[in-house]
Amino acid sequence: MELKTPIENLSRVGPIYQKKLKKLGIKTLEDLLLHFPHRYEDFSNLKPISEVKLGEKVCLQGQIKKIENSRTWKKRMTLTQALVQDDSGAIRVVWFNQPYLTNTLKKGDQVCLAGKTSLAEEGIFLSNPAYEKIGSKTGLTHTGRIIPIYPETEGLSSRWLRFIIKPLLLKTKSKISETLPPEIRKNYGFLDISEALWQIHFPDSLEKAELAKKRFSFEELFYISLWVLREKQKIAKEKAIPIPINLPLIQGFIKNLPFSLTNAQKKAGWQILKDMEKPRPMNRLLEGDVGSGKTIVAMLGILNAAQAGFQTAFMTPTEILAKQHFKTLAEMLKDNGLRLGLLTGKSSKIFSKKEEEIKQKELLEKTAKGEIDVLVGTHALIQEKVSFNKLVFVIVDEQHRFGVEQRAKLCRQKNLIPHLLSMTATPIPRTLALTLYGDLDLSLLDEMPKGRKKIITKIISPRLRPKAYEFIKKEVEKGNQVFVICPRIEPAEDNKKTNNNSAKTGWAEVKAVTKEYEKLSKEVFPELKIAMLHGKIKSKEKEKIMSDFKKGKINILVSTSVVEVGVDIPNATVMMIEGAERFGLAQLHQFRGRVGRSDKQSYCLLFTESGARKTWQRLKALISSENGFELAEKDLQIRGPGEIFGARQWGIPDLAMASLKDIFLVEKSRQAAKEILEKDPQLKKYPIIKKKLKDFEKKIHLE
Repeated sequence: MELKTPIENLSRVGPIYQKKLKKLGIKTLEDLLLHFPHRYEDFSNLKPISEVKLGEKVCLQGQIKKIENSRTWKKRMTLTQALVQDDSGAIRVVWFNQPYLTNTLKKGDQVCLAGKTSLAEEGIFLSNPAYEKIGSKTGLTHTGRIIPIYPETEGLSSRWLRFIIKPLLLKTKSKISETLPPEIRKNYGFLDISEALWQIHFPDSLEKAELAKKRFSFEELFYISLWVLREKQKIAKEKAIPIPINLPLIQGFIKNLPFSLTNAQKKAGWQILKDMEKPRPMNRLLEGDVGSGKTIVAMLGILNAAQAGFQTAFMTPTEILAKQHFKTLAEMLKDNGLRLGLLTGKSSKIFSKKEEEIKQKELLEKTAKGEIDVLVGTHALIQEKVSFNKLVFVIVDEQHRFGVEQRAKLCRQKNLIPHLLSMTATPIPRTLALTLYGDLDLSLLDEMPKGRKKIITKIISPRLRPKAYEFIKKEVEKGNQVFVICPRIEPAEDNKKTNNNSAKTGWAEVKAVTKEYEKLSKEVFPELKIAMLHGKIKSKEKEKIMSDFKKGKINILVSTSVVEVGVDIPNATVMMIEGAERFGLAQLHQFRGRVGRSDKQSYCLLFTESGARKTWQRLKALISSENGFELAEKDLQIRGPGEIFGARQWGIPDLAMASLKDIFLVEKSRQAAKEILEKDPQLKKYPIIKKKLKDFEKKIHLE
């Protein structure tokens, strides 16, 4: 039996369980052994029956004196009742709806039981305990010790996983190869791998479980760091076209701006220009809050590249954002004579002295000849039919992973890779930036442009809704505009169930754009001009709605999260978010940044029908946080990185995701990876690391 043995070849794992294991991503013996517990129950403290108290979790051992099934006619339930005795006394034990237990447990059996005590007319009894016969060769597994509780799926319990994993661990102990170098284990005092595997599944103490967890967390972070640092090495070896800084041009452009750049913008702009001066590709992440002025910083690089006779590709995640960036660049760069192109799946435009529609084929021909300085677009830019003449600069918005291979697709020059600037308004916690984006140099815009007022943020409970509507009406009467954000486009089937059961379950109805638009336009604000916007609306119509909203022809825009990124309406002063608990903090912060883009006082109203403590804790964190960086750290502590960034989407192991909260562990693992690569960049002396890194690259999908 090898670690790569498929689960189909394991004894006691039949077809039904194979299917369930695969649901959890377990395909091999190794996957099964690396399916770690997410918590533990401590049943190690055995008590004499006479000392058992009401309402406590206990573990006790004794002999079954009597066991039988009976049926309660009132609730139509099967009760399995037993009397268990030790030297100090006896206790009644009750299991509900488990009649098969009388075939497993017999009178005279010595058993270990762990569970909670309850009270009935007959006195204290042990309710639905975990059970186990004493005398097995492998010792106690489910009781009488610290018990692992695993991530489960329907029909696959922690009890079954313990039953399967324990004998497999005992069999494979000697076959498990060490995956951390001896010097690292020695330096940080880590358990060796076979001991750590045993202690994480069946620990002798909670302290030992923690030691094992730390070793595996470190290991996962260590391999992520190794991968990221090797990517950085790879980039450093690539060649790029160096672009000299045209200082008079840059100074003239900044001088003619209708506003002053912040110190953070000047610093980030200079870092970008200095990077592009080098003969190796820039690999920089520009991180700044919504409205901190990232686009204007990127323009310094665009302008410098264009005046040197080179092209820029500017890629965005959505069509709305591509069109907005195209318009912003056209407005800001019109005096510099730059030729701009817009390419999305559905439209193509050009701007030199004025904006014009153009056939896609013609735009592609102009780009290939070098007659377009900046091509703005969605992922349409990396289609095979798009080719550039002299591409040296690539800007990607809200997509931090854009690797060498993707850049090579955009670039026609052989052996040359364009400079990359990745921009994000999603605040990235420090540990996440270090671990996942360690191959990118970081520029921070941690200042907001002068004259911006702090957005007043309030949580609105159901009883305050009428008052909030009155406030919105007054804002519109002042000539201001309002965003209303809903979690979904149309009411889903589960809303019907939700409405029927909301009193029982405490769940609130999930607000939908179509329904909310109808309610606001017909019942709440019939006298106001209201429009709706969502992903299913046709491109041309979307464009018209946004244009009318920008011109002030619409008072209230009801939308999905399609406005989360890049929509700029300076006259909007109220951001009303329905079902605020259904969005992440970073996303709520993005929505909030859609208002407050002028010198007017702006407001963000967080509507929630949830009474959950965690919801209010998160929403209050949004109120108290001054900026996105502070908020990202709070969100990391409250929800964990898996929920912020989606562990499945990244392909990052759960343990590594959870460990991103631990800055010391992150820094240790990064330092260890750095030292190994400095000693041996090709990992020739570390064949185990080299092999593990290859396997790791297959699993992880950071690009």
